[in-house]
Amino acid sequence: MGLLNTGKNYSPPAVCDEKHLISWNILWIVNFIVTKERIKQLIIFAVVLVNFPVNTYSQVDSSSGFIKSFTLEQCINYALQYQPLMGQSIINQSIVKTNNAINLSGWLPQLNLSGSLLHYNQLPTSFVSNPIPGGPPITAHNGFINTFIPEFSASQTIFDPQLLYAAKRAPLNIKQAEQITDSTKIFIVSAVSKSFYNLLQTLEQINVLKEDTTRLGSTLSDTYHQFLGGIVDETDYEQAVITLNNSKAQLKRQIENITPAYDALKQLMGYSHEKQFNVVFDTSRMEQNIICDTTKHLNFENRIEYQELLTLKELQHQQTIYYKLSFLPSVSAFYNYYYEYENNTTSNLFKNAYPYSYIGLSFNLPLFTGFSRVENLHKSKLQEQILDLTEINLKAQINKEYNSALADYKSNLYNWHLMNDNKSRAQKVYNIVSMQYKQGVVAYLNLIVAESNLITAEIGYIDALFQLLSSKVDVEKAIGEFSYNY
Repeated sequence: MGLLNTGKNYSPPAVCDEKHLISWNILWIVNFIVTKERIKQLIIFAVVLVNFPVNTYSQVDSSSGFIKSFTLEQCINYALQYQPLMGQSIINQSIVKTNNAINLSGWLPQLNLSGSLLHYNQLPTSFVSNPIPGGPPITAHNGFINTFIPEFSASQTIFDPQLLYAAKRAPLNIKQAEQITDSTKIFIVSAVSKSFYNLLQTLEQINVLKEDTTRLGSTLSDTYHQFLGGIVDETDYEQAVITLNNSKAQLKRQIENITPAYDALKQLMGYSHEKQFNVVFDTSRMEQNIICDTTKHLNFENRIEYQELLTLKELQHQQTIYYKLSFLPSVSAFYNYYYEYENNTTSNLFKNAYPYSYIGLSFNLPLFTGFSRVENLHKSKLQEQILDLTEINLKAQINKEYNSALADYKSNLYNWHLMNDNKSRAQKVYNIVSMQYKQGVVAYLNLIVAESNLITAEIGYIDALFQLLSSKVDVEKAIGEFSYNY
């Protein structure tokens, strides 16, 4: 029930004396004053609720001293710069380049410096021929007690199947990392756009509900005075209170939805949850940008997922080539230089040196590895076949996504036109019925129906607009022409 106690009948008695009539008049006046005061409180409460700030982030940011305002483009730019996923993708590109440098380092000359210091407690025994014919070999101890041999070695790989594979794979690794970054950009732009539209949808619904609550507050005041004047009965007044309460409940619910909508956008942007910002938008400009070319032919090469798959197939093909080349030997050139010190006395160890050096070629050809190379080659070819089947499935999936996104866009576009027409008609009907109700021509039920149709049409138009904008994002993403170069 409303604020007015309608459970009592305050009409004067049919027969009464002057004393009773005065008493009744006093009671009626008191009830009128109380009722009028309660109606006034209700209207004031409605006005206060209507003027409740829609953007609860209108407080001043303590860290910067002012609240930032972001358009959709600025939200996307911020996300592309500060979103953690974006930072991870960029770091991953640097990691891939570093790994390439590590894998290709084997093509450069390899230089090493080593040495050994030996002290013989007992010199090795050797046998020499006995000068006496038929005598036993003579044992002798050759060498020096102390030996120090520093060694400098250099080698250069001439051919190695694994290094050749690393060289072929390096640019593909970079390309793959860049495609992952592009995919991340597309996801961020798409997700931020949809989250931005979802926030705007909530804000626009609040604006509509504020206007609706304002109208209902005005209608409640008119109904109350008509009720006092005997133009309408108390059921009209009660219906006015019920309708206003329902509108206030809807408005309160949407106001509470602002915080999670902002938090979702903050998370996608990589914006600190402790800071606040406002959004800036132009609904009329958005309405001008809803048109999407639905006649474009679907080109699979434009989809980042298909590009990533082609790169993966090329990487797998290079691995197959590597297993084929693994039957070839690895060849390298080397140079070793020794600077040998030998002496029986430790103090004189570095007195004399006996340097020597040599160069040469080395090769390594595994003759039998337990058929591992053959099996690896077979496995790599099977993996290529899997990727071929994956390509067929991906094309079907992309085609399904495109047709689904296109169907949603077309239906949402049609729905938007209808909701736009409904909004205009509902506003026109409400204006007429409201005027008729104020003149006492139609019942309050007609006004309730007109008001309900108007709010439904306005909310429906807002929902249709932002659903259409979101479906346009899906179409551009599905066709592979989604712009992320902000």
